[in-house]
Amino acid sequence: MAQIYVASPFFSPEQVDRVKRLEAALSANPTVTDFYSPRLHQDAEHEQFTKPWATEIFHRDMDQIAAADVIVTVLDFEAKNLDSGTAYELGVATMSHKPILALQEKDEAVNLMITESLHWYTKQVKDFETYDFKKLPAGEFVGEIL
Repeated sequence: MAQIYVASPFFSPEQVDRVKRLEAALSANPTVTDFYSPRLHQDAEHEQFTKPWATEIFHRDMDQIAAADVIVTVLDFEAKNLDSGTAYELGVATMSHKPILALQEKDEAVNLMITESLHWYTKQVKDFETYDFKKLPAGEFVGEIL
């Protein structure tokens, strides 16, 4: 069973829809113990978007990445760029030697620093309902690399 951290932007209605569908797929997967999706954990002791709030959220998310067995990410692009917060989380995960599983529904070229850090890749959110988080099968990125 796997503890999962979901690294994904959730700033637009489209992004929220995508991550909600991913969360539902993970909830339906019998090999998932639990997952932490920052979208669901924005409440804090301090007022949102203040420096103390940012500090609290940052440390909470970093602790959750450290506690995770696996990182599941959404490669979601705005203006041909991956969300900077998601990219940062993937860098932390890579340096922590955690497998990164990626969902990319849109066709965008992906920077080699991301593609080379991935353990598994899919274009279909439903694949996360049946992915075996106990065995962690590998699958390479398929698409245009920058």
